[in-house]
Amino acid sequence: MLMKNKVAQAVIVASLSSQGFALELGDFNGTQFSVGGYVKAEGVFNNPDESNSTFEGSASQSRLNVTTSRKEGDHNLKGFIEGDFRGASSVFRLRHATITIDNLTIGQTWTGQFYANAPFDTEIINFYGTGIGTVSGNGAVVRPDLVVHYAKDGMRLTLQDPLYNEAHYPDMVAAYTHRTSGGHALNVAVTGRDVSLNNGDSEFGAALSLAAKLNFGDTSVTLSGFSGEGAAIYAGWGYNGAAGTAATSELDGNGDLVTVSGFSAGIGHKISDKLRVNLRYGQVTSDEVNSSLADDTLKTTTANMIYTYLPGLELGVELRDQNAASNSAPSGNIATRPAGQQVEVMAMYKF
Repeated sequence: MLMKNKVAQAVIVASLSSQGFALELGDFNGTQFSVGGYVKAEGVFNNPDESNSTFEGSASQSRLNVTTSRKEGDHNLKGFIEGDFRGASSVFRLRHATITIDNLTIGQTWTGQFYANAPFDTEIINFYGTGIGTVSGNGAVVRPDLVVHYAKDGMRLTLQDPLYNEAHYPDMVAAYTHRTSGGHALNVAVTGRDVSLNNGDSEFGAALSLAAKLNFGDTSVTLSGFSGEGAAIYAGWGYNGAAGTAATSELDGNGDLVTVSGFSAGIGHKISDKLRVNLRYGQVTSDEVNSSLADDTLKTTTANMIYTYLPGLELGVELRDQNAASNSAPSGNIATRPAGQQVEVMAMYKF
């Protein structure tokens, strides 16, 4: 058994794959092995609108992953598995487990909605979701048990484990990304899913999402918007917050599908090689389902500053303001984030 240690750090996967750095372990029988992940400590000061202020701390976001890759003839074969400690009582849980053969990826991983928004969004520290205001703002369903992606030449076709248990077909996303020579990028995506009508029947709901990231030197501007039916449970607002069930998210009082819409806008600026700042606003709104509801729109504002103290070691602070409860929990295993303000401080070491 031959293992060649290469003691080197290299950025092998962009942030979407949840790896920032990776330690290449070497080659074993033609397969390359590497490990990666990060250790993160976070503290969150909560100032809810209708209850007492609290402070919570956690290191459970820390994660570990293993990547394997090899060449078989003309085919590229890759395996990726990752876990963190965000399970019940900080038990190690599965985040990603995928097999990639050339352009096809199968396993538990990011949704098609996530890929249609995350690469084009402003950076946030908040752990949950890709940001309220996008069609993928709900962290609770960001990694279904089974996802199939086919990606080639900017096109991505996705089939996902359906959120409706008796759905006739998988949830689906078709997306296309156009990148310019100037570093700008635009994504257009169509989502569709079978939605329960709570009477034994179901109906197909579809939504359209647009997202863009414009790069101007050290400054980036991000814009996104979506609208349609059947998207509320992915977008993170259904009058029970992002944790709302399909029934409360997608239907009005008459049992008909409602239209949910959202948008976000953000700006990020690299002040120096070590310091960057970001400002973001997002909101999601829906057709009225109950006139007694105090508000039918979820609004959130985020501002942060991230400092690279040493290579791989980042320190950050983030301010958040949200007008209604959602499941964007700041730390630990908290089920919901109440309306109000939060300040998060964090230290993260990537390896």
